[in-house]
Amino acid sequence: MGRYVPDEIEEYAERYTSARWDVFGRLGAETEATRDDHVMMVGAVEGAFLSFLIHMTRATRVLELGTFTGWSSIAMARALPPGGSIVTCDVNEETTAVARRYAEEAGVADRIDFRVGPGIETLATLDGPFDLAFIDADKEGYVDYYEAILPKLAPDGVIGADNTLFGSGGPNDEITQAMSQFNDHVLHDDRVEAVLLPFRDGLTLIRLR
Repeated sequence: MGRYVPDEIEEYAERYTSARWDVFGRLGAETEATRDDHVMMVGAVEGAFLSFLIHMTRATRVLELGTFTGWSSIAMARALPPGGSIVTCDVNEETTAVARRYAEEAGVADRIDFRVGPGIETLATLDGPFDLAFIDADKEGYVDYYEAILPKLAPDGVIGADNTLFGSGGPNDEITQAMSQFNDHVLHDDRVEAVLLPFRDGLTLIRLR
């Protein structure tokens, strides 16, 4: 956090973002205290943005690749209309257990279907259409996730792909290469239109033409 956007700007944006901190404050504190990879949390600003996306798209069926400790899935679940649901996928049972616990505390566990296992294998078992899909998993798998999700996307659906600024120079060469490949893949895909939003580590929004 702060790599692409200066820390003081991140803090300013967070200060002027309406976000419900209750459960997220505890979730964030526990994740930071117990996980060396705690920077993988979406945080207050992006969590609030994902909640906005649910409202703007009127999404009722949501798909997430990369649950981690649950900030993003809980933020989206809280914004869903009655009857809405999220399928969220991750390979880590330990972090998914944390996400389940905080989803219960937040009162949204009944809206979230937690799946543990390789994302591509899980995607093969799911039927669309999904109104919103959020990709925030292993960067090397982004192209495969994207291709698996696109046929399951609703006609007016949206894909959000996180960390896409990594393609301009990420934490290591492998991640930079993977995200650069993904960004190029989407840019040259005539089936979609996309915009890369330069906040936090970059978030690309993608829709069908």
